[in-house]
Formats: sequence, structure tokens, C-alpha cells
Amino acid sequence: MISRPYPNDFRLISNQIGKVLCGISLLYSIPCVTAVACGEWDQIPDYLISFNACFIAGLIFIFFGIGATGRMRWVHSMVVAAFSWFIADPLCAMPHYLSGHFASYFDAMFDVMSGFTTTGLILILDLDHISHSLNMWRHLLTYVGGQGMIVLVLAFLVRGTAGAYMMYVGEGKDEKLLPNVIHTTRAIWIISTVYLFLGTAVLLFVLEYEGIAFPRSLLHALWLFMGAWSTGGFAPQSQSILYYHSVYVELVTLVIMILGSFNFVLHYAVWSGNPREMFKNIEIRAFTVTASLTFAILACALIRSGVYADLVTVLRRGSYLLISGHTTTGYMQVYANQIIQDWGELATVAIIVAMAFGASACSTGGGFKGLRTGIVAKGLYHEIKRIMLSEDAYFLTKFHHIKDIILTETHVKMAGLIIICYVAIHLIGALIGSLFGYPFVNALFECVSAGSNTGLSCGVTAPAMPALLKGYYIFAMWAGRLEFISLFGLIAFGISILRGK
Repeated sequence: MISRPYPNDFRLISNQIGKVLCGISLLYSIPCVTAVACGEWDQIPDYLISFNACFIAGLIFIFFGIGATGRMRWVHSMVVAAFSWFIADPLCAMPHYLSGHFASYFDAMFDVMSGFTTTGLILILDLDHISHSLNMWRHLLTYVGGQGMIVLVLAFLVRGTAGAYMMYVGEGKDEKLLPNVIHTTRAIWIISTVYLFLGTAVLLFVLEYEGIAFPRSLLHALWLFMGAWSTGGFAPQSQSILYYHSVYVELVTLVIMILGSFNFVLHYAVWSGNPREMFKNIEIRAFTVTASLTFAILACALIRSGVYADLVTVLRRGSYLLISGHTTTGYMQVYANQIIQDWGELATVAIIVAMAFGASACSTGGGFKGLRTGIVAKGLYHEIKRIMLSEDAYFLTKFHHIKDIILTETHVKMAGLIIICYVAIHLIGALIGSLFGYPFVNALFECVSAGSNTGLSCGVTAPAMPALLKGYYIFAMWAGRLEFISLFGLIAFGISILRGK
């Protein structure tokens, strides 16, 4: 029998959502300081209004959570993780809309969800002329989203709660760097902050070398790092990486994209003196295999199309876009319409497959994830071996992820289930796009980009696209970022409200 939620269940959920919103409201101090530093006085009221709205909303949720007793259960944490994103989306869209660079509030919400989910698809108008403070806010959203808004709250605003680990899992992360989940979330932010200073410094040097004057070079270095490390793909200019026309910018961001796509547990293992984990880990091996295969297909397609005159250009353009797609970053150094029109369908399919595979589990990236890809491959190998051996043979298949783990049927089933969910939202989105008149390959490319939180675009995503398609992409970005676990929890909670006894 399904049990209907009691008022205390709603209080527990409301209290935690309120904490998340209050934590997010504090982020408005950063673009506000940026506006003061850059003399953008007309922008400051936008952030003050947005801060008050977000903070007051958080207090209201906390007020309705007064009197909550008992410990949070899994369903509570799943609802908090899933619902917080939808509440935060319209609240964080206020500075976007007030800037005057969006055709509608819905478009502003689209860009905020794209930022929080580290997708990178945009509907903003006249990106090249927005304020520095708005650019800071855009990139801050994707940087925080890469680590996770729940991770942010757990790291800095929670000292210890029974539901901490459950909320952490609900946001699409299920691995702990340290025994205590609060310490784990703080370690994630320490890792990201160290890379933030190092990556920004290197990019600053490169941009200064390319002739961009300080302090503009500093701002662009910071924003480029945030977009690359969080695999969010937001860029300060409409031409993305193509704007810089620099092989050095491409090389540095390429390294940052790959590092950002790695599991935080892997970073911690290497930092702790275990560099061999880089070569033994199943996710790194899966990433290497899938990236190599898709790039081989892409390179053959580009050579056959004759779009580039020499092999060096093929390698430069092809490898960068493919890694950008595979890490689910979304940085582009070609124009959007070139992917379909000039590169051809075979090259497009190669990028679609790379985007679908995605990055690592417990990273800033999206997609199937290398861990699930590796587990399914190992499961297939296990079944082939079982068929080939005699019926009396007994053997175990292992995979290495920080430690040797015995492959079980549950591992394969769960990995396969999530992959099927991703494939389903990709195909549904492609069909919806086709119904609106977009070619199927174009529609599939764009929906895979949204659902895998990549952000590469072949030109479908635009302010003029149908509102229904915008809404579906928002859903796909949200569901893909949470890896469906919290979505299942939210659906189960809704069913318990309607049919519970």
C-alpha cells in the first residue's frame, strides 16, 4: 500500500528547499560587486531586486518548514534535489530579463536552466554587448551548477544533517571523496577553486599574449575557465572560442575541458598520491575508447567532404569540437550552421554519439557517463564469455573504479536503465523537433545536446523556435543533469499524494 505524505513530510522538504534558495541568493553579491567595480551602476538594482526575491522566497519556504521533526528519507531528498532547480530557475532569471537582452521571461529561464545544468545552449540577444556583471552572473551560474547547487549548500551552509548524503545523491552524484559527505562537498569546492586560480592565470597569460588588454583579459580568462571547467560552454562572446582565433586558447581550454569532465573522486585520488589511477580507471579507459572511435569517424568524414584543405586543419577543428562534445562542454570554434551544411551527416552523427556518451560520473559533465558505458561494455563481455565457456565454469568479471569492484547484474541493469532513459528523451525530443519542421538529424543533434548537457548547436536553438520545444529542452536539460534519479523520486512522491492511503 502506498502511504500518503503527512504534513511533516512537506515541512521537511520545505525547510531544505528554503536553505537552498537562501544559499543561492548569496551568489548575487558577486555580480553586484562586479557591477560596482566596472561602474555599471544601472545594473546594481537588478541584482538587489533579484537577491531580495530569492532570499525572501527561501525564508518563506523555511517558515513553512517550521516544526519539522524526524529524519529525512530518500523520497524527501529526491524531491528537494529535483524541485529546488525548478524553484531557483525563475528566481535566478530575474537579472537576465531585467537586462533587456531576452525576448521573454521564458527565454531568460531557458538560459538560467542551461547555465545551472552546465548545458550552454543560449537564447540571449546581442550577447556581444551585455554588461560585465551579467556576463559574470551567467558564468557564475554554470560554475556553481557544475559543482551542484545542493553541493554548494551542503558545503557552506549545513553542518550536519541526516539527509545530507541523500540530497547529494539526488543531484546526480553518488560517490564520496571522504567518509563524511559534508567534507566531500567541501573537498569538491577546494579542488574546483584551486583549478580556478591556476586555469585563470594560464588563460590570462595567453590572452595577454594574444593582445587583449587588462582588465578585459582577466575577465575573459575567468569566464572561459568557468565555462570550460564546469563543462558548461558559456562564452563571453557570441562566436564562442572562434572569437579569439587563437590555437593557444583552444589548447588551454581543451585541457581544462578534459580535466573538468573527470570524476572528482579521480581528481582526489591523484591529488592524494595515486597517479596510476588515471590509467586504471574504467571511466578514463571508456572515454579514451569512445573518443578515439568517434574521432576516427569524424576525421574520415571531414577528409571525404573536403571542407578543409589540409590535415592539420581537420585535426584542429575536428578534435576540438569532438572533445568539446564528448566532455559535454559545448565550446565551438566553427559556426553552428557549418556542422550540418559543410561537415555532412556522417560527421554530425559522430558528434551526436560523442555527446551522448558524455563525461564521467560525479563530474561537471553530462551524458551516459563513462562509468555506465564501461559497465555495460563489461557486462556484454561477461555474457559473451559465459556463452563461450562450459556451463559448469564459474568466473567473476571486475572493473576498476578507484578500487577493484566485482561486476554484478545490478550494476549492469542500473547502468542500462539510465542509458535507456537518456535515449528515450533524445528520441522524443528529436520527434518533437521533426514535427515542427526541423530535419530529423538537426533535431536529434540539438536534443542530444540539451539532454546530455552539452550545448553544441547546429542552429535549431534560437529565440524564434517554438515555445513547446524550448520547454522540452528545459525539461531535457533538467532531467539529464539529475540523471533521472530525482525525477523518479519526484514522480513517486506525486503518486503518493494522489493515490496514497
